[in-house]
Amino acid sequence: MKLASDQAAGFWTPRPPSLDAVLVRLDSLSRKPTFALQREMGLARALRLYLGGGAGRIVAPLAQETELANLSLICDFYPEDGQLTLIEQLRDVITEHIPDEERRWLDPLKHSYLDVLELTSAVQTQEALTVRSLGDRTVYVVPSVESLKDVVAGQVLLTRVIRDPNAGTSEKAVWSGSGIILSPADASALLEITAEWRREMEVSSGSFGLGEWQEFAKRFGYMLLWAFAQLRMDALVDAVGHIRYCRSDGQPYLYAVALYDHRDYRSFVDGLSEVSELESEKTVSSVGGQGKAGAFPSTHAWVQRDGNGGSDRIVARVTVTSSQLMVECDGPERLDQIKHRLAAAFGYSLHFRDETLVPPMRQLSRAELMSDEPPTLVVTGEEDRRLLNQFLEKAYLEWSDQPHLALGAQTPRHAAASPNLREKVAELIEEMEQHDLGYQRCGQRAFNYNRLRGHVGLEEKPE
Repeated sequence: MKLASDQAAGFWTPRPPSLDAVLVRLDSLSRKPTFALQREMGLARALRLYLGGGAGRIVAPLAQETELANLSLICDFYPEDGQLTLIEQLRDVITEHIPDEERRWLDPLKHSYLDVLELTSAVQTQEALTVRSLGDRTVYVVPSVESLKDVVAGQVLLTRVIRDPNAGTSEKAVWSGSGIILSPADASALLEITAEWRREMEVSSGSFGLGEWQEFAKRFGYMLLWAFAQLRMDALVDAVGHIRYCRSDGQPYLYAVALYDHRDYRSFVDGLSEVSELESEKTVSSVGGQGKAGAFPSTHAWVQRDGNGGSDRIVARVTVTSSQLMVECDGPERLDQIKHRLAAAFGYSLHFRDETLVPPMRQLSRAELMSDEPPTLVVTGEEDRRLLNQFLEKAYLEWSDQPHLALGAQTPRHAAASPNLREKVAELIEEMEQHDLGYQRCGQRAFNYNRLRGHVGLEEKPE
C-alpha cells in the first residue's frame, strides 16, 4: 500500500443484518438535536489532524477513516454535557420495540475498540481468518471477505472487530464494516507514533499508566486515527518532495530562481569561470534581439550538470549580464548551495532582489502515487512562461522602489525623475528586456517591460 494514494488503503466488509440494524439506530440517535453538539465534538476529536489547517490542507480523510471515526463516536465517546452514551441511551429506550437479536449486540459494541490487527492466516474465500492484535496479542477469528482476498499473511489491518454475542467465550468475532490495510512497516510506524503520544500524555498528566492495551485503545483509540493521518500526510509530502520536474525535451525544469543586481561584470565573469562545478555554456550579445547592437557587454552563462555517469542533464544555470545575475536551479536545496557560494565569493558586490522556490502545482494521479519510482511531471513552455511572469512581475515592480547599485544607491523611480540618470534607468530596463529569462527558457519574453517603464515614469516602447 502507498499511503500517499487516497484510494489504495481502505476496505469494506459486510456486517450481520442485526448488527447493521442496531448501528443504524445508534447513528440515528447521534443525529438528534439534543446530541448534535456532542456528535460534532466526537467526530472532530477523531478526525482532528484533518481539521484546523493540519493534514487536511494536503489530503482529505479516506471514507474508511470517516466510518471508523463514526464508530468511535457511537461506541467509545462519553458526552461532555452529562448525557448517557449512545449505547446506554439505546439500551434504556422503552418507547419502541427493539428486537432481542439487535439488543444482544449492545454489550459487544460497548466493549469493542479500534485496534491494529495482524493477519496470521492465509486468505481463502469462504473460510475464517485469524487476526492478532499487535497491541496485546489478543486473537480473533473473523469471516473471510471478498475485499481482503488480495491481502497476505503478515499484513496489518487498522479496524474494529466486534465479538459475536452468540459465540460464548470463543475467539469468534465479526467485522465492523470498514478498515485500512497497512504494511508491517507502516503499522510499526503507526504504533510508534501512538506510543510516543501516549508517553507525552502520561508525562503531562503525571499518570504513568494509562491502562493495559484494551483500556487504552477504548479510551484513546482515536489516536490510532491521528497516527494514520500523520503517516498519510508524511507520505504525500515525501511523494511531492521527490517529484522530478522536466521540460518537454527531457531536461530538468529549473523552477527555483534567484535574481541579483551587480555592477562589476568582469569580476563576476572571472570569478564564476573559476568555480569547478560550473562549466561555461555560451556568450551572447543579445538574447532578445532588441536594442542597439553592442549596447551592452556580452551575457555569459555557466551550467552545472548532475554528474551521474557523464549525464548531460543541466541542473543549474548562472547567467551574468552587465547589471544582473540570475540563478536557476532544479530545486531549493541546490539554489541555496549556489547562493552560499556566491555570497562567499562576491559578498557585497551582489544585491539580492527576489527568488521563487515554488514548483508547478499538480494533482498527482493514483498511478503516480502508487509507483515505486518518483513521479516525473513535464512542464510546458506556456506554463513556464506563466510562472516566470508571476515571479518577474513581483520582482521587477518591487525593483523600481529599491536602491540600485548602478544608480548611486538611488531607486529607479527617483533616478528616472533626474535628467542625469533617466537614460541610465532606461538602459537598465532595456537590458533586462533583452535578456528576459523567458527567451532562454521558452523562446518568448515572459514579462511586459512597458509595465515597468510606466511604473518608474518612462515612456513606453512600441511593441
